[in-house]
Amino acid sequence: MIFMSLLAAPAKAEAGPAPDLLLKSPGMIITVTLILLPLMVAIWYTGIKVSRLISRIQFRRIRNETDDLISAAGTDPDFYHLLLERKASLDFKLSDEELGSNVSPADRKGLLHNVAEVDSPRFLAAKRKASVPHDLDKSLVRAILWFLGSATAWLVLGTSVGEYLGIKFVAPDADHVSWLSFGRLRPVHTNMVFWGWSSLAMLGLGYYVVPRVSNTVIFSIRLAYWSLILVNSAVLCGSLTLMAGINNGGGEYREYIWPVMALFALGILLTLYNYYRTIGSRKTTEIYISNWYIVAAMMFVTVIALVGYLPQWQNGLGETIVQGYYMHQAVGMWFMLFNLGLIYYFLPQQLNTPIYSYSLGILAFWAQILFYTLIGTHHFLFSSIPWWLQTVAIVGSVGMLIPVFAGTTNFLMTMKGNFHKISRSYTLPFYLVGVIFYFTGSMQGTAEAFRETNLAWHFTDFTTAHSHITMYGIIAFMLWAFIYTLVPRLTGKEPGQHWVGAHFWLALVGLLFYTVPLMIGGTLRGIAWQSGKPFIDSVVLMAPYWLWRAIGGSLMWLSHLVFCWNMYTMTLRRSENEIRKEVMDALGNNHMISNPV
Repeated sequence: MIFMSLLAAPAKAEAGPAPDLLLKSPGMIITVTLILLPLMVAIWYTGIKVSRLISRIQFRRIRNETDDLISAAGTDPDFYHLLLERKASLDFKLSDEELGSNVSPADRKGLLHNVAEVDSPRFLAAKRKASVPHDLDKSLVRAILWFLGSATAWLVLGTSVGEYLGIKFVAPDADHVSWLSFGRLRPVHTNMVFWGWSSLAMLGLGYYVVPRVSNTVIFSIRLAYWSLILVNSAVLCGSLTLMAGINNGGGEYREYIWPVMALFALGILLTLYNYYRTIGSRKTTEIYISNWYIVAAMMFVTVIALVGYLPQWQNGLGETIVQGYYMHQAVGMWFMLFNLGLIYYFLPQQLNTPIYSYSLGILAFWAQILFYTLIGTHHFLFSSIPWWLQTVAIVGSVGMLIPVFAGTTNFLMTMKGNFHKISRSYTLPFYLVGVIFYFTGSMQGTAEAFRETNLAWHFTDFTTAHSHITMYGIIAFMLWAFIYTLVPRLTGKEPGQHWVGAHFWLALVGLLFYTVPLMIGGTLRGIAWQSGKPFIDSVVLMAPYWLWRAIGGSLMWLSHLVFCWNMYTMTLRRSENEIRKEVMDALGNNHMISNPV
């Protein structure tokens, strides 16, 4: 049929057929077809011969193995019996009546779990439980839990204020009360989460890590409680004075008046002395790198508070330079340095893997001290501050690539070979997100320090997004990772895995909804300013991005409520084991009453 159809094709006589027409001609098609037909038959026949050859080779191999097996069975009776048992195992088939017994089921060894569980959703993957509770001094455990509980309370209160501020961007006329005005509430929000949530959580975790890596006990529990009272008093008094309109002026993150900040500094000094005496009585030869970071952070925050509040530096350009120093050192040399010290203990401990490189940790430590202390002035580029000082800040910002690359490499290489554990852990996702944001947020800070990018991004919502990526994406996620790692080992109570998952995803998605639109809108706003457009046009431009800010902030705030519930579950709520023990004790007592000896 193919041959006849080709013959029926119309033929066109051409004096000089083109090559493409020649290939399409009926004669060429017939020729190619006649060549391919026997070739295909030959390939098919060759395939059959090769298949038969392979079958013969396999049959010969199996026959030789069988002969060897029969020979071995004939000379070794024990081997012959094992061979019969193996054959019986291979021949075994289920009768489909195995579950038809009249015997009641029993699990005397306690091997089966969750057989009849219907209360919890079974589509959630089970996570690995925390290790058994540590045998730790009960007074120290109570002190640590007081620090973490206070920090959680300030987190919920501070971000509730931030949630209200985010709503005001969408509905600016929500109220007309002076105490609730944006100018008063904004520093309440930032200082409450800075000095209340982050600082108290770090201090509480430090009271566990410092004696742990020193292989000794804490120097003084009483000093720990005094520190707790002083820092909480500072945050409470500072929040009330700020809402009343009593503040330190235009210094960002140092709006507290000096008596309030003096309470905070005194609490830090007491904790520094406590840590120092604990490390001094250590039972180990070397000082582990976590204590390097933690003690250095305590020393730097003391210097930061003094520089930021001594009156002789609070006039003219000197006040602006001090503000840049204070603002940036608080983030990098207090929060970041302390959290890096904590992660150098908790991450290897959680992975059951040693830190990848101790040397990289030391390099990152000294490089951060060298470069981070120089970069505060990059917030005031193109100002009346000396040009050379602005350039030094830019160079220091670029130098921060060294500690950031060293630290990120150290953490990711420590996690190498352990990424499969993330799906089985409810703490490791927090660690991973914190490390990722540590790299991206720090790189973003370096990018913002250049004069060209500063022209577009400074004074826009881009800087707001950057501050949340660092203080929330890095500091908050790391603190949550440490808390979820430590508290179950102090109390023996674990949070609900689905609640931890809800906390993680609400916080992460909320942060992305918050920061990405602000970065886009801030960039467009800076370009509009550079183009000479009226300021009000940039305000109208930001309206949809501020809506996303409110949505993302709401999700973040909801995640904090979930975290607060998880803290309650891990500390105050009675666990299932405690309830079972009470029930069994009650049954035992009733049995003793009804059956007296």
